Amino acid sequence: MAMIAENGLERLTMAALGREVGMSSGHLAYHFGSKDELLLRTLEWSEGRLGDERAQLLAGSGGARERLDAYVDLYVPGGPRDPHWTLWMEVWNRSQSAAAGISARARQSAIEGAWHHDLVALLAEGIARGEFSEVDPDRYAARLRALLDGFSIHVAIGLPGAERGQVLAHVREFLDDGLADPVA
Repeated sequence: MAMIAENGLERLTMAALGREVGMSSGHLAYHFGSKDELLLRTLEWSEGRLGDERAQLLAGSGGARERLDAYVDLYVPGGPRDPHWTLWMEVWNRSQSAAAGISARARQSAIEGAWHHDLVALLAEGIARGEFSEVDPDRYAARLRALLDGFSIHVAIGLPGAERGQVLAHVREFLDDGLADPVA
């Protein structure tokens, strides 16, 4: 993951990766078959770790808004060249090619679907508890994730004016506006 984040997939060679991890390039080629498969499996591994973190924070004892803020905090990259987000940008870029295939896009969709499903469930819980205003959880989740993706790309590429703290403040304002406590 670090090598992809540092150099991008195009400049990564199986020989250099093999030297880094103590394996032959042939062994890597046997296990992964292609750089695209290596990228997807690396993303799936990274997402598995984040999925575990997400499950823990969503199962936490805090209110729905507190857990929603934690979800957002986990979603937004730590800063420019965040390794996890660099993987995502590589996958999105490569998924446009015909060589990526339906299987690769289905795997990508499954990963994104897990984030979406968890967000919808959290929003529905907050609405049911009266913590959030009445919104369509699926529609709101789709819009929130689009906002998060856009801001996260800006953070990951180091766009001036899109530092992590600023992005988190914008997202929290969006959440305040859209999910304001209906009793308040």
